[in-house]
Amino acid sequence: MPTKTDIHLYTTGTPNGVKVSILLEELGLEYKTTPITLSKNTQKEPWFLAINPNGRIPAITDTFTDGKPIRIFESGSILQYLVERYDKDHKVSYPYGSREYWEVNNWLHWQMGGLGPMQGQANHFKRYAPEHIQYGVDRYTNETRRLYRVLDTHLEKSTSGFLVGDRLTIADIAIVGWVNAHDWAGVSLDEFPNVAAWLAKLKAREAVQRGFDIPTPQNKKPLSEEELEKIAAQTRSWVQSGMAEDAKKA
Repeated sequence: MPTKTDIHLYTTGTPNGVKVSILLEELGLEYKTTPITLSKNTQKEPWFLAINPNGRIPAITDTFTDGKPIRIFESGSILQYLVERYDKDHKVSYPYGSREYWEVNNWLHWQMGGLGPMQGQANHFKRYAPEHIQYGVDRYTNETRRLYRVLDTHLEKSTSGFLVGDRLTIADIAIVGWVNAHDWAGVSLDEFPNVAAWLAKLKAREAVQRGFDIPTPQNKKPLSEEELEKIAAQTRSWVQSGMAEDAKKA
């Protein structure tokens, strides 16, 4: 039976959003979910900004140890909060201060400061920019590929198939959503066999599968470039309008 909690997850099925739902499923925690519709700017509404003033998903609320509500935003912060509070048996973590703890921390920050921002920019210039700028596409796609090569080299040395030690951790969970969306950034896994094997290993886990499908089921079959571009064309206008609205308030 899931462990009862007061956790309420506000999310969308993006690479950042699925991090939290995957971890919640892996930990076997009971939680509520509110889907956030990015195309309708739900994340900019006052009630959500009271939870995350940055207006981005994911975010959670919970009842803290003092009995009062707490908000946690930024995906990396949420992952750390959840394991430090709810993973006392270290199912997907390591004891604080251990070598493995700090290695997990390395890869979490690598994703937050490197892979996520760089692949996000590759996504933007390839799929969402109002005009094609080859320099931008090349700059961020190549940097994303460099980061995949770093990941592939590290995984080649792994004896467990996971990033750190002998178990799945928030290092793997932070990264898997981004790697799963590699096609969207124009990156092929053909040149990264260890990353491809790692992705398959994680996606074979039932909890990871469930996490990917929250708040809505994701497409399971690979899409052609034409299909990917069709989806991008449908979302390009609201991405641009959202950027314009943010610029007015800057």
